[in-house]
Amino acid sequence: MLSLAQVVADHTDLGAEDVGTLADILSEWHLLADLSFSDLICWVPGIDDNEFWAAAQVRPATGPTALEDDVVGEVISYDPEHLVTEAYLTEEVCAAGDNKLQAGIPVDIWAIPVVRNGHCIAVIERHTNQMGVRAPGALEDNYREIADILTDMLWRGDFPYRAKKSSPRAVASGVPRIGEGIIRLSTGGVVSYASPNAVSAYRRLGLQGDLVGEDIALLTSNLTVGAEPTERAPAKVISQQLPATVEVESERGSVNVKVVPLTDKSGPIGTLLVLRDTTELRRRERQLVTKDATIREIHHRVKNNLQTVAALLRLQARRIQSEEGVLALQHAMSRVQAIAIVHEILSQTFDGRVEFDDVMDRLLRHVGDVASSRGHVIARRDGTFGEVAAAAATSLSLVLTELCQNAIEHGFSSGAGEVVVRPVRRGTTLRIEVIDNGRGLPDDFQAGSTTSLGLSIVETLVSDLHGQFELGPNPDGPGARAVVEVPVG
Repeated sequence: MLSLAQVVADHTDLGAEDVGTLADILSEWHLLADLSFSDLICWVPGIDDNEFWAAAQVRPATGPTALEDDVVGEVISYDPEHLVTEAYLTEEVCAAGDNKLQAGIPVDIWAIPVVRNGHCIAVIERHTNQMGVRAPGALEDNYREIADILTDMLWRGDFPYRAKKSSPRAVASGVPRIGEGIIRLSTGGVVSYASPNAVSAYRRLGLQGDLVGEDIALLTSNLTVGAEPTERAPAKVISQQLPATVEVESERGSVNVKVVPLTDKSGPIGTLLVLRDTTELRRRERQLVTKDATIREIHHRVKNNLQTVAALLRLQARRIQSEEGVLALQHAMSRVQAIAIVHEILSQTFDGRVEFDDVMDRLLRHVGDVASSRGHVIARRDGTFGEVAAAAATSLSLVLTELCQNAIEHGFSSGAGEVVVRPVRRGTTLRIEVIDNGRGLPDDFQAGSTTSLGLSIVETLVSDLHGQFELGPNPDGPGARAVVEVPVG
């Protein structure tokens, strides 16, 4: 579907300020659509004043649609009899009753000019399907009365309402819709009407009696848990007759409240509160937070346990006289520490992915400490890994630890040199080169025939990651190059 900006750019000469005004209206016009049980169309004047282009459309969530098809992008051309043209030229709200037929459906139509800064920048057309008119009752009567007030406010430039001072806002979950519950307040903040869903929402907060006749600020203050007596307190926000969205929480429940001031040409005439019961949503969010904290605590404890194992291996290595035994324990200690590093980072994240650059940098610092006992060997990263799924991070850290240690142990002996880890992301594939400038591979080296435990671990883990591994001479100079390619998704 075409966007407002696209239709305006293609067919009108409206300025950025006018487009911003229309965008503000469209962000709130679902309230008018739902309260009036009407489809709304935003028509903008073309470069030719005799043309009007449909720039946006919204359907009601409270009743049947009056329009079978989407009309965005359609044009009204040279039709002085059309209601949109009449509203544009007169700058007055125009109505066509008598249940005009549209596709065989009796429809009432209104056209509301949007006049800003002395000129009409758009016309909002209301189409109400009379075939689906609900039986009159308190809810329907209040819906229509408030819809008429919002229509008048839209024409006068007060909808969406713009406060003269900034209004307090709270973080909320989504935008409440009319059908989820409304409360209508007098100018004094007393409830004159509450829909059944609104009453149910306040009962979740702990309301015992009825809402009608209650002072909403006092009632909300009594129900709210831990509310501060400040401008940001939910009860204060609701009573200020300024546009805002606030979360009201009690020991029993939670309700998201959108505050919509209502005015006429004389000034404020009341407030509309649109409510959404968010009790279950908040409960699930708390469960997720608790679960996330538990998982991170487990990662933290695993990391601590692995560090203890590494320390025990280090102590054992100091007591062994066999050089081969010491080397085997040192390798085991490095593998345990590589896994511990991943768990440490997982204990600090809030999702299932790991910024692997941090993991690699810590691994290289550890490898550098090992290398210092063999000579002046530098281990560094050249490039960015990006995010890696937690399920693959541990295996990948072990692979790179083995390859770096193997390069230092077999490539340099006691000499100086450099080991470079070079990651490159190619779509959903991560290619990693581990390059050293040491003495290179033995002349009789054959890939796949080695008995090295480290390389066997690498081949097994890369295979588990559904990747590929190759080891050979460095094509750009002395030394060796190991290449690992794994899907990262």
